[in-house]
Amino acid sequence: MTISVPLFQFWFLLLVSSAVYSSSQYLIGVGSYDITGPAADVNMMGYANSDQIASGIHFRLRARAFIVAEPQGNRVVFVNLDACMASQIVTIKVLERLKARYGDLYTEKNVAISGIHTHAGPGGYLQYVTYIVTSLGFVRQSFDVVVNGIEQSIIQAHESLRPGSAFINKGDLLDAGVNRSPSSYLNNPAAERSRYKYNVDKEMTLVKFLDSQLGPIGSFNWFATHGTSMSRTNSLISGDNKGAAARFMEDWFEENGQKKSNIPRRVSTIVSDFSRNQSRLLDIAATYKSSKGQSLDAKIRVRKASKRKFVSAFCQSNCGDVSPNTLGAFCIDTGLPCDFNHSTCNGKNELCYGRGPGYPDEFESTRIIGEKQFKMAVELFNKATEKLQGKVGYQHAYIDFSNLDVTIPKAGGGSDTVKTCPAAMGFGFAAGTTDGPGAFDFKQGDDKGNAFWKLVRNVLRTPGPEQVQCQKPKPILLDTGEMKVPYDWAPSILPIQILRIGQLVILSVPGEFTTMAGRRLRDAVKFFLIALDSKEFGNNLHVVIAGLTNTYSQYIATFEEYEVQRYEGASTLYGPHTLNAYIQEFKKLATALVKGQTLPRGPQPPDLLDKQISLLSPVVVDSTPLGVNFGDVKADVPPKSTFKKGQQVIATFWSGCPRNDLMTEGSFAVVETLREGGKWLPVYDDDDFSLKFKWSRPAKLSPESQATVEWRIPESAVAGIYRIRHYGASKSLFGSISSFSGSSSAFVVI
Repeated sequence: MTISVPLFQFWFLLLVSSAVYSSSQYLIGVGSYDITGPAADVNMMGYANSDQIASGIHFRLRARAFIVAEPQGNRVVFVNLDACMASQIVTIKVLERLKARYGDLYTEKNVAISGIHTHAGPGGYLQYVTYIVTSLGFVRQSFDVVVNGIEQSIIQAHESLRPGSAFINKGDLLDAGVNRSPSSYLNNPAAERSRYKYNVDKEMTLVKFLDSQLGPIGSFNWFATHGTSMSRTNSLISGDNKGAAARFMEDWFEENGQKKSNIPRRVSTIVSDFSRNQSRLLDIAATYKSSKGQSLDAKIRVRKASKRKFVSAFCQSNCGDVSPNTLGAFCIDTGLPCDFNHSTCNGKNELCYGRGPGYPDEFESTRIIGEKQFKMAVELFNKATEKLQGKVGYQHAYIDFSNLDVTIPKAGGGSDTVKTCPAAMGFGFAAGTTDGPGAFDFKQGDDKGNAFWKLVRNVLRTPGPEQVQCQKPKPILLDTGEMKVPYDWAPSILPIQILRIGQLVILSVPGEFTTMAGRRLRDAVKFFLIALDSKEFGNNLHVVIAGLTNTYSQYIATFEEYEVQRYEGASTLYGPHTLNAYIQEFKKLATALVKGQTLPRGPQPPDLLDKQISLLSPVVVDSTPLGVNFGDVKADVPPKSTFKKGQQVIATFWSGCPRNDLMTEGSFAVVETLREGGKWLPVYDDDDFSLKFKWSRPAKLSPESQATVEWRIPESAVAGIYRIRHYGASKSLFGSISSFSGSSSAFVVI
């Protein structure tokens, strides 16, 4: 990925950064670690589509962390996950590890763990039943890699803490999200809507981190758009548009911001003039035939570890009703727009799908929306001049949202006390959204329900009259908050959190706020902080929402949107006053933040790890046909092949199940280029947007499998001789795991 920023301008900005920003106020560190889970057999988290089973990698997933600390005072940690959402049990176990390593330095109070909301990552890492039904229960491998990756990213950030500065910038990105529930948004008061130009938030807020000696070391930004550019039928692990944006920006900085080495990462020098020596290249390539599969001791990485590397994270915000499918929603049978109020086609929700800007190519849509965010971030990064100055602080509380008294203003003056409810999901939840429709005869905007599905519901649990009344006008489909068999189906106790870095305040929320719900929360906290201390929090106070943070509790819609009972309202678990409950409790956190108070910790969320059930069958054995080794080429690149940039090269290998070894910080697929002396240098891997790793079995229960590597040659590729290599691991009948690799025949890129 490239962007039209002149190189001399980049170096000028880098020099200015090092000179002008040398005055440090904070200690700053960043870290990044691989959290790519099992790329086979495991259901993906997000769409709740039981048929969406992982079978390869689009590009890898990462945990990216920053720490900002006062030299002798408070510190805060923010971790951004290329995952659908944070998980309560993941957060609990990460904090346990941090306590064992660092004591009380990092706790639930000052550590935030947030998900980007990709719907293309392995599931099974949450602890509540509702969120692991389609993954056949808990998936220990998914859980372990996420916990370990978060811990390692924080360790890296901690160990790299050095004097530095942080700068903030904002800007509007106009074409990376649309409101997927506009009829629900329109139910908000007209006077309130008139204050905003758009029915989704367009603002991106970016923080730029600079080491006082080394210059830029990272950036984190918050922008609201769903991670649903990849569809509900995709089976390749992907960070979706935000993961792509992060990869693009880190590559951009690597290509523009690091000094040239003796061995450029993507340069071949075997022949000096490719255009005149194509025949010689073909002759050389022809001498490198596909290799037989061979056993290995070590994994390979293309992106070599370094002491300092640039970390860029594209974090989620109030994305509840924001879709990246910007062309709108259309009926797949007629091509006409879907029904406005219910997102149906002739009364059926299954036929209504949103279209991304690259329609019908979901990978292209992911690239486009990712690139838009990336370009906006680069612009904000290069122009960031407002320095974050002042205290580092934090507040945190656990709140039982199942039965919380909430004080709300009355229309004629005074106030009323209302309550939140035990969690429940409405009929509109089962209809899905235009990003991923549901099934059967459910539809969004259903405030009645139907008799048949109520009978089905009652087999699991019949909601009592008090719960029915509390949740009105939501017709209850699943009374998850009161379902406890075999263990809790939904959370009751939720964490809320405020992090402060100077004039930046981050609101960590455990769910998906809609556009207007997020605006109300942000405004309420901002006005409240200024009212509490106008000197400390002046006109330059910046408040951002970090969505899907620390745990997950589905959606938070406004009271008016809840009345409509589209998907977001039907998925607002704790009843119509959920948003007001958040605003009330965040004001308490804000008061404690300003006054330096210590709030009660609150009731503790349960640790359900020992109660988890897993029905996912293990890998039993891998095998190959007689006379074939693991890693042997099954379908080779044609001999003496020449490819141009933009063309695709494909090779298929006999393989083992990717669950045998996740290749963490490694790679299943690598593109190598030939250098002088006959040395093969890895230049692209399965963390690159241009390369796809696809895994399959000939039949569901077959012990045989194959891996197909597809490389779409990027415009940045240098002409030369290349080959494709596959790395994997196989499991014997006795349970031992053996690593292997194999390579295709060489080919020429011109």
